[in-house]
Parts: sequence; structure tokens; C-alpha cells
Amino acid sequence: MIEAAMIWNEPNNKSHWDPEIDPDWSRFAQMAILAADAIATRNPALTKVLGGLSPIDPGFMTRMRDYGVLDHVDAVAIHGFPLDWNLWQIHEWPQKIDAIRGVTDLPIWVTEVGVSTFGAEEVQLWGLKRTAELLKGKVERCQWYSLYDLPKAWEATTRHREAEGSSYYRHFYMGLLREDGAPKPALDEFAQHTPELGLVQWFRFEDPRLDNAVAWMKRLGVKSVRTGLSWADRFRPNALDWFDRQMRALEDFDVTATFCFTPEHRGIAPHHTSPPLVPEEFAQFCDEMVARYAPQRDSRSASPGLQSARPI
Repeated sequence: MIEAAMIWNEPNNKSHWDPEIDPDWSRFAQMAILAADAIATRNPALTKVLGGLSPIDPGFMTRMRDYGVLDHVDAVAIHGFPLDWNLWQIHEWPQKIDAIRGVTDLPIWVTEVGVSTFGAEEVQLWGLKRTAELLKGKVERCQWYSLYDLPKAWEATTRHREAEGSSYYRHFYMGLLREDGAPKPALDEFAQHTPELGLVQWFRFEDPRLDNAVAWMKRLGVKSVRTGLSWADRFRPNALDWFDRQMRALEDFDVTATFCFTPEHRGIAPHHTSPPLVPEEFAQFCDEMVARYAPQRDSRSASPGLQSARPI
């Protein structure tokens, strides 16, 4: 069900990893190495991807190389949103990729790139066309963010709503489909670039959009899908039932599963961005998810959804 495992999401972004607790990212590096080794032990054939950088920072990548993290993964990922949040122009994508290639020979995946319709839906259409021109065939994988707009009743995963102003609200307009499921003008253009372009769609716990999202992705000709399995959600009642349903629904796609989000009671601070108190526990979560959803082909373990497990 999973063909690639991504270790964390945007570790160099303070909305996803707390720099006050881990100012030199040494805790992250230790956790990432432990997780990568646990994944490799469980399934050596599974592609291990270092969580997508946002911002695209060759200095952070150099730090990960110097800590030895890049010796334990098979690819590195970057995220870019030059028309919404980044302080560079969309035409600079080639230079951004070259900056990372200057640090590592590992394959580079763009696992989040997108354009909001916060200002105008025509901006997203133009941005999608230009992004496809700049990235198709230039990186080993490219995944568009996202299929659906974020429902306005939900919150974006960030700690900075009051400080961000309009930047915060752009999170809610990144979809090719509006919140009510109506297509935006860029949807038809996106279909012209599949399967070369994949999709990113995060699903919340027991997300009611799951089945409709799968139907849309098949209709659009999508092959590669990135989503997440949350360590924090693992402690919810019936967590494995939801994970099983999500992974079964996505079984026809090449799925990159992102493992991230610290449970409040397992972090140094009680927040999903906190480094864990015990980094081995995150590695154990990764091991459990790989055993359940990406076992080796010759594994004799039970089918997904039938294995017994308990949260770490």
C-alpha cells in the first residue's frame, strides 16, 4: 500500500518542528536516523524520503548531511510556494533545485508545490501551467498541493494565525476543488499533466472527503499520491480502523506516507511540533506503520487491518 515513507514534514519550518527546543536540529537528526533505520530493517525495499524542506534551504540540507542523516535515506524532498509564501519568484525553481543538488546526489522530490486561489482563481491556473513547465522532467517526483480546499471550519496546522494575516488564510484556498467539491479552472489543466504530476491530499482523522477524493484522483489519472499517517492520531480511539480504511482506499495509487506530528504526551513540550521525549518511540511508530502497510513481499504477517497492535 505504501511505496515510500517520508520522515516528518517540513522539519525546518517552526510550524512543524520547534526550533526553540531543538535550535541546531540535532534532536531531529537523531530521530530521523532512528526512524530511517527502523523502516529499512522492516522493509529494505521501501524508499525512505527526508521530509520536505520549507523553506528550500541548502544550509539545512548541509546540516543534515553533516549529521549523517542523508546516509540513511534514499531521497530528499523540498516544498515550494513562490506565489503565496516564499520570498522568491516562480521562475527561480531551477536555481532552487540546483542549490540542493549542490549538497547531495540523492534524488530530489518536490512533494508539495501549489498556488492558492486566495486572490483569483486565474492565478492558480497560470501558476500550475508554469510550474509544470519548470518541474516536469526536472526532478524525480513532483506532487501538487492539493486536491481540496481546506474547510473553513477547520484550522490550518500552524501556530501563527494572529501574526500571519492573509498568509494564514491562503492555506484554505490551495485546492483544485472548492470546499463544496466544485471544480476550479485549474482542474482541467492539472489533468493534462498526469500521471507525471502527482497529488498531495492530507486527510484528517475520519475525514469524510476520503472516498470522493479517491474517485476524483482516479478520474484525473493520478498515479502518485502523498498523504500522512499521524503519530499523534495513533493514540485516538479506533486509530487503526481509520488508518486501515485510509490505506485501503488509496491502495490503487503509489502512496508516499508521511510520518509526523508528536503526540502531546510524548513530546518535550505538549505540542505536535515538539521533539519527542524518547526519539526511539517515533521510530517504533514508523516500524509499526511499515509492518502494517508496506510489509516485505515474503512477509507472513497478517493482512492490513488484522494485525494486533498498541500505540507506543
